[in-house]
Amino acid sequence: MESLLTGRIRLPVTKNVLITESQMPTQSILESRQEIAKLDKSNMLGSIEALDKQIEHAWEDVKLVEFQPAGQIANVVVSGMGGSGLGADVIKHLFKDSLSVPFEIVNSYTLPAYVNNNTLVLLASYSGNTEETLSCAEEARRKNAQIMVLASGGKLAEFARQYRYPAYIIDPVHNPSGQPRMAIGYAIFGAIGLMSKAGVIELKDEEVKEVTATIRQGVEANTVEVPAESNPAKSLAFTMLDRQPIIITSEFLQGAAHVATNQHNENAKIQTDYKIVPEINHHMMEGLRFPKLSKDSQVFIFVQSQLFRPENSIRMNLTQQIVETSGIDTMTVLLRSQTKLNQVFEMITLFSFAGFYMAMLEGIDPSPIPIVDQFKDELAKYRQKSGLN
Repeated sequence: MESLLTGRIRLPVTKNVLITESQMPTQSILESRQEIAKLDKSNMLGSIEALDKQIEHAWEDVKLVEFQPAGQIANVVVSGMGGSGLGADVIKHLFKDSLSVPFEIVNSYTLPAYVNNNTLVLLASYSGNTEETLSCAEEARRKNAQIMVLASGGKLAEFARQYRYPAYIIDPVHNPSGQPRMAIGYAIFGAIGLMSKAGVIELKDEEVKEVTATIRQGVEANTVEVPAESNPAKSLAFTMLDRQPIIITSEFLQGAAHVATNQHNENAKIQTDYKIVPEINHHMMEGLRFPKLSKDSQVFIFVQSQLFRPENSIRMNLTQQIVETSGIDTMTVLLRSQTKLNQVFEMITLFSFAGFYMAMLEGIDPSPIPIVDQFKDELAKYRQKSGLN
C-alpha cells in the first residue's frame, strides 16, 4: 500500500521538515517482535493484526441471529460505553447518508423519553456487565422497546437469554489481548450486522471482503518488520510521543477518530482529543492563542480524504494553515482507499498501530488500565455505602 502520510511535520508558518531515517532511533524496540513481547504481555499486537479476522468472524456469526421486528422501527437508540459504544459511533457517521431512521447513541444510565415500542434499542457491552448499559436494558424493557443485544457474556447475555431477545454473543477468539477496545472489529461489524438484520442499513458481502483486504494492506504497511523510515504508523508514533495529539478530520471519519482517540487514551496512556470540521471553524481557532505552552506540547494530525465534500477539504487545508501560523506542529494523513467504509478502517488500522507503538516507546504494557480499574473499585465502594447496589 502506498504511504498514508505526507511524511511531514510542518513547523510554524512556512518551514516543512521531513521525518527522515536519521531522525529515527537506530536501535528501536519497534523493530523487534521479541522486545515488543517483553512489554506487550497480553499480546495487544495480535489483536491489532487480527482486525480483519474479527470482522470476518463477526459478519458470519451475526448472520445466524434471527430478528423479526415486532412492528415499525421508527428510530434506533444504541446504549454503549467506552470501547463497546465505538461501533455505534462509526455507524452513525459512516452511514449518515443512508440510515433509514434517526439513530442516537446513549453513553449514560438512561434512555431518551421518546423510546417506545417503535424504538429499536441495541444494548452493547463487551463484558456484558457495564452498569450504565444494564440500567438502559431494564428501562428499554419497561418501555416495551424492541431490543437487540451485543455482548461476549455477563449479565447482558443472560438478560438476552432470559427474555429471548435476539443477540450476537461475541466469541472473541481473534482478540487475544482480551481488551474490549481491541475487539473493535467485533463491535463495529456486530452492530452493522444487527442493524442490517433490522433493515436500518445495508451492506453486501463484497463490501466486507473489500474492507478486510484494505485492513490487510494496512497491516502489511505498518507492521513491526517495516522499518520506521517507511512505516506510517511508526512515523506517527514518533511524531506524537510526549505531546498531546489533536486529531482533526471531517464527515464520515468522525467515528473512526473517536476510535483512535479512545485507543490512544487507553493504550498509549496519553491525552488525545479529536475535533471535527466544519464545527471547529466556528470556535476552536480562537482558542489556539493560549496557553502558550500548547505550541510545544501539542501536535495536530489532519486526516484528509478525497471523499470529503469540496467545502470541507478547503476548510481542512485552511484550518491546518491557521494551526501552523499559530506555531503548533501539524502532520497530514491522506487516506487513499476508494470508499468511505474502506477509509474508516484504513484510518482505524493506522492509528491502532500508532498508539501501540507509542506505548512501546514509552516502555509500558498497553493493555492494563489501572486508573480505570481503580476508579471502578472506588465507585463500587461508594455505591455500596450509599445503597445503590
